[in-house]
Amino acid sequence: MFLTDYVRSGDSKQWGALSLRTAVRWEKGIHTARSLRTWTRAFLTDRHELPLTPENTWTKSLLEKRPDLKEAIGEHLQSVGKYVRALDIVDFMALPANQVKYGLAKPISLSQAQVWMRHLDYRWTKTPNGQFVDGHERADVVEYRQSRFLPAIADYDHFARQWNKDGTEVSLPDDSPRPRNRRVIYWHHDESVFYAHDRRTRRWVHKSEKAVPRAKGEGASLMVADFVSAEHGWLRSPDGKESARVLFRPGKNRDGYFTHEEILAHATTAIDILSQHYPDEQHVFIFDNAPTHLKRAADALSARKMSLHPTKPGKPVFGVDQIPEFITNDANGNKHKRRVPMADGWFEGKPQSLYFEPGHPRAGVFKGMAQILTERGYNLTGLPRECTGFKCKPPALSCCVRRLLFNEPDFRDVETLLETHCRSRGFDIIYLPKFHCELNCIEQCWGFSKRKYREMPSSSAEADLERNVLAALDSIPLVTIRRFYTRAHRFMDAYRRGLNGKQAAWAAKKYHSHRVLPNNILEELDREGITSED
Repeated sequence: MFLTDYVRSGDSKQWGALSLRTAVRWEKGIHTARSLRTWTRAFLTDRHELPLTPENTWTKSLLEKRPDLKEAIGEHLQSVGKYVRALDIVDFMALPANQVKYGLAKPISLSQAQVWMRHLDYRWTKTPNGQFVDGHERADVVEYRQSRFLPAIADYDHFARQWNKDGTEVSLPDDSPRPRNRRVIYWHHDESVFYAHDRRTRRWVHKSEKAVPRAKGEGASLMVADFVSAEHGWLRSPDGKESARVLFRPGKNRDGYFTHEEILAHATTAIDILSQHYPDEQHVFIFDNAPTHLKRAADALSARKMSLHPTKPGKPVFGVDQIPEFITNDANGNKHKRRVPMADGWFEGKPQSLYFEPGHPRAGVFKGMAQILTERGYNLTGLPRECTGFKCKPPALSCCVRRLLFNEPDFRDVETLLETHCRSRGFDIIYLPKFHCELNCIEQCWGFSKRKYREMPSSSAEADLERNVLAALDSIPLVTIRRFYTRAHRFMDAYRRGLNGKQAAWAAKKYHSHRVLPNNILEELDREGITSED
């Protein structure tokens, strides 16, 4: 660069000025300019006289010279376990046998061991968090994901928009059979808690900084419940005056706890806004499998606590003859519980009472599981009442009487109160599989907003907590929400192709800019050694 500028200038008096200008371009100074002039004169005298980079003069690390040493240390660190230290290398190299084997006159220092840790691809950082694995590949969870959740989403996907990585809608071919007049909008629901003292803990710290007092504990908490979609972002009216967002201060002496009643009220608010402002779209709510979302009616069918035979006089079975029930008020305003019999089952399109009918010697008494199944035509000879702890080995369909009744369609497909409430208003609802937060794009919205929240000034005041939380939530760009949505659907595509959780995570990361995975994804996983047995 310097010699080119000098030749182009044609002025020998610019020799020094041009060398300095070249050095400044590289953010260097007078010393570098002087070196440039020296190197250039040497090159003009001998065209083979080129300056060597410092890397060519460095001494190689012992790990580079002795691959066997690098392998030995790596194996030693693996044997230590999860919490390895640079000091483990120091101790390993201090062994007399290793000093003789590798020609060391003295043990290595701790700082040298820290350098070697980097050569061995270790970094001092926080442990990365991945998706949940406890139960992620459990047989019943996988069965629900593959046979119920993914097919339900696939049915709606034909009417839903898809997005590119830049947030623009994927255009449809002219001959596409997908209707364009009424689109499906997925609304992902979730709750998350923000804490007043949740702030960044890792940063570049100058050596002159001193320790400063900090607030103890997590501080005040604020729970946020909301819905988000790739089309509209957070659920609110077009003018922003109405919002489905709920702010809740959880705790015994605060707002209490977010119960099923609050969930129903939240869903009602969302339905009201969507019905009024977005009536031309078909809205589908997606909830996770939290117990507050799955509550069923007090008289809903359940085989979990049923007795095998009819109940005995004076010994009612809790959950069958004594169903805990609606708290009501009597004339004096006192609250009490009343008993509610379990609802009728359905078999071959006809109702089936679980209690002996009027006119029977034991009218009104619970029939027992054996009688209910016998009426449905099952032969129960040799079947136990229940597998130990009702932990049937998968694939369990008819291993015991309780499991057989548990899998009957009318017992298995009982609607939750939330489903009944939403569908009565014309809104569909889908429940996510357990342990599958990667399929709920609102989870990443929480992560984005919490990162923004941690960058805000620290404060213990609840007013600041609420203001900062709202600002952090509203800072998420719509294009980012659409990328989160695409990522969730990329995981769904992976599971449809038969990938397990680990394989899906690898594929989603590698093809992060794609809406779907390539057709040869299984071959790629085999080449990488990521098998379904991992």
